[in-house]
Amino acid sequence: MNGELWIEKVSRQVKGIFWSRTAQRIKVVVLGRNISDGLLANLILYGLLTIVAYLYLQPIFYMISTSLKNLNDLLDPTVTWIPRVVTWQNVSDAFRGLQYPDALKNTALIAISCSLVQVLVCAMTGYALAKLSIPFKGLFTALVILTFLIPPQIIIIPLYVIYSKLGLLNTPFVFLIPAFFGQGLKSALFILIFRQFFKSQPLSLEEAAKLDGASTLRLFFGIMFPLARSACLVVFLFSFIWYWNMYYEPSWFLANDFTPLSIRLDRLEDVLNPSLLGQRNTIENPVTEGAKMAAAFLIIFPPIIVFMFLQRWFVTGIERTGIVE
Repeated sequence: MNGELWIEKVSRQVKGIFWSRTAQRIKVVVLGRNISDGLLANLILYGLLTIVAYLYLQPIFYMISTSLKNLNDLLDPTVTWIPRVVTWQNVSDAFRGLQYPDALKNTALIAISCSLVQVLVCAMTGYALAKLSIPFKGLFTALVILTFLIPPQIIIIPLYVIYSKLGLLNTPFVFLIPAFFGQGLKSALFILIFRQFFKSQPLSLEEAAKLDGASTLRLFFGIMFPLARSACLVVFLFSFIWYWNMYYEPSWFLANDFTPLSIRLDRLEDVLNPSLLGQRNTIENPVTEGAKMAAAFLIIFPPIIVFMFLQRWFVTGIERTGIVE
């Protein structure tokens, strides 16, 4: 009996050693710690990145493919990605239906101006919550987080009444004024980003500046704010994208004479139906499908270009602002 137990114990130890060494070999292959296995690790890594990239790019490829199809290709189930006949009529219809130059100007005005205001105001607020000795600072920080948790649907009607009485409807000031007071789109998140960044800065910078007689404003604008370039870029890009894509607030505050691209896209069906051969959009004749995809691509194209030029500094800013911590 003792012999059988001893044999079973030895067998378990041998199996444990075998599986341990096997696991170590798999780990070496995956991590590429061995030079000979580096190629396999790179192939696995690039394969995973290709799959992830396809998941993100597939909707864009679908927009482009559909926008270049004519009516026959749209109705043909055998045509998936590459159209038999490439047509630019859908792009022309979308450009006309969106009133693209005018809507692009309105959207860019709102997105750029509000984003710049949010960068400055949120940076000042975040610096105050991080570095200044003010009473009830913890309470103010909690209130900032609370504003982030309140849904906009709760306050939209009071805001509409206030803006209507002030005569601010159908103007960009309905978004600029909240941004100026730190209550723009996702301002609480941006304040917390700046607060985290400024808290990570050493006190020696402030002490040296105060010894030289620098005031609080000079300390902020002369030293701390230039150091926060990475955080400013992150906040600007996030704010720009959110203002560019917003729909709920413009549907309340902006009318036909001053509407962004998101509102024009929602009304595109009504604009295109009378113009495209006088036909109605039905299941048998989905004549506006290509124009809708072309309009969607026209809307997302400017932010894609902005991100392509700034993505290098954006990734660096993400790492330095404490978002990943």
